[in-house]
Amino acid sequence: MAMLEATLEGVGFWCSGLPSWQAACEYLRLGVRPEAAPARPTAQLLAANERRRAPETVAVALEVALAACHAADRDPASLPSVFTSTHGDLAITDYMCAALADDPRTISPTRFHNSVHNAAAGYWTIGAGALPPATALSAHEASFAQGLLEALAQLASGSEAVLLVGYDSQSTGPLGQVSPSRGLLGGALLLSQTPSPGRPRLQVSLSCPADPPAQDTAGALARWMHGNAMQPMLPLFEALALGRAQAQLAAGNGQWLSIGISHD
Repeated sequence: MAMLEATLEGVGFWCSGLPSWQAACEYLRLGVRPEAAPARPTAQLLAANERRRAPETVAVALEVALAACHAADRDPASLPSVFTSTHGDLAITDYMCAALADDPRTISPTRFHNSVHNAAAGYWTIGAGALPPATALSAHEASFAQGLLEALAQLASGSEAVLLVGYDSQSTGPLGQVSPSRGLLGGALLLSQTPSPGRPRLQVSLSCPADPPAQDTAGALARWMHGNAMQPMLPLFEALALGRAQAQLAAGNGQWLSIGISHD
């Protein structure tokens, strides 16, 4: 695959105990965490009634998406977006399956509304007033890597900037055995075509190595969020926080994304 490039203009991050990108960076660099971290993101982008109905997957996705836009000083309404998660809201999907098996008439309309895979993308377009296209995709353990490829492809096809959001939460029931996930994790990258002094530049290529690297689970963030389905994205976030020159993400079917990072 030809090299794809992008400038990283903004980062958003939220996980249990580390409720911001700044908190994640301080944890990685200094080993400290906030003393009183909130248990759930606030999703301030939404009106109060929508905020009450939104599940935690939507809340974390919107929290990090808005943080990345603010860091980049970009208008959220102007951006095409890519939202990626393993299977949407895993707990709600398990509830839906159980309700359909036991008594379909008891299904909650609100939970049904939130069960679709593009729920977070839909809430984002409503809350931000965003009219550009919003994409929702899933690729199991390679979901974030494939989301990054999609965002980069949109840039290469002419989009000036693209918002990428990855998120996953707790899974339960039989689905939890197929796609285990613990805790709540979200990360967002605001990517653009335009080089900008002082901002990282990503150079990304896709390969299928004969001797694939092992999944990187040794980093502090990966250990902290061990077991979350979106954990495979964390080597990139650690590399960004620590000023490293490269990261690798599993992209599925033996493929890997090699990501060079220029911090000039």
